[in-house]
Amino acid sequence: MTGPGWGGAPVPPLPACVRHPDRPTGLSCTRCDRPACPECLRPAAVGQHCVECVAQAAGSIPRARTMAGGVSRTVSTPVVTYALMALNILVFALTAAQSGGLANQSSSLFRSWQLVPLLVADGDVVRILGSGFLHSGIVHLAVNMFALYVIGRDCELVLGRSRYLAVYVVALLGGAAAVMWLSSPLVATVGASGAVFGLLGAQAVILVRLRRSPTPVLVVIGLNVVLSIAIPGISLWGHLGGLAAGAAATAAVLFVTGSDARRSRRLGWFGIAGVGLLALALIGLRAATLAPTLVVG
Repeated sequence: MTGPGWGGAPVPPLPACVRHPDRPTGLSCTRCDRPACPECLRPAAVGQHCVECVAQAAGSIPRARTMAGGVSRTVSTPVVTYALMALNILVFALTAAQSGGLANQSSSLFRSWQLVPLLVADGDVVRILGSGFLHSGIVHLAVNMFALYVIGRDCELVLGRSRYLAVYVVALLGGAAAVMWLSSPLVATVGASGAVFGLLGAQAVILVRLRRSPTPVLVVIGLNVVLSIAIPGISLWGHLGGLAAGAAATAAVLFVTGSDARRSRRLGWFGIAGVGLLALALIGLRAATLAPTLVVG
């Protein structure tokens, strides 16, 4: 709208807001100089910025990261730890429902997933991961879930969710590889303790990286190794295999560095993948050596 100005000169119309063409405005963004109505402007250190410039500036700020390269969160809920606990509890509930009680070893799912090296060699590879989510009783489940809750929260906070999950899976594979090579081919192994031992190894490496004493964690590991030897039915080799794999994968994340942060993160992922592939190769090699012993009915 125009009107007479000083001396009868016409006043030019106000420009329209770039986001609301029906709103004339005399304001503009001090960053991009585009006209904007008050609704589309935000206070800035100097002047005021439009919402597009505010969003663009926010996207250009590097995200805060942990020392492992994971995204740092102001409020960090251990989502992966809770999800792993829920999955273990769910599998236990399914096996208990199938068996009609807490003595769930008679469950068809339990029998199909327990880690028996000779059956893995026969091609039943689902047992490699599936066994890590089986538990022989409510006490077995409670002990492992309590340990996962206590240890997993801190590891997830430091490693970040994706790396933490990767270390957990690699530790599970490491425990399975040790069982394949060092346990009897006919003995069944179940439980999340191999992966939990992997998190204990991860926690020890984290403390070393932080230049803090890992002695408390090493004492816990030592006590658990003694218990694994002293108490029948506990898989010592599964524990030690998970411990070694978890510690190695975490060391790859925290100690393998590149020329910049992005390259370091990439190398860390390569390190985790390398430990996981080594575990899978050992499982495959052992399966190949056991295959000739299989009796074809």
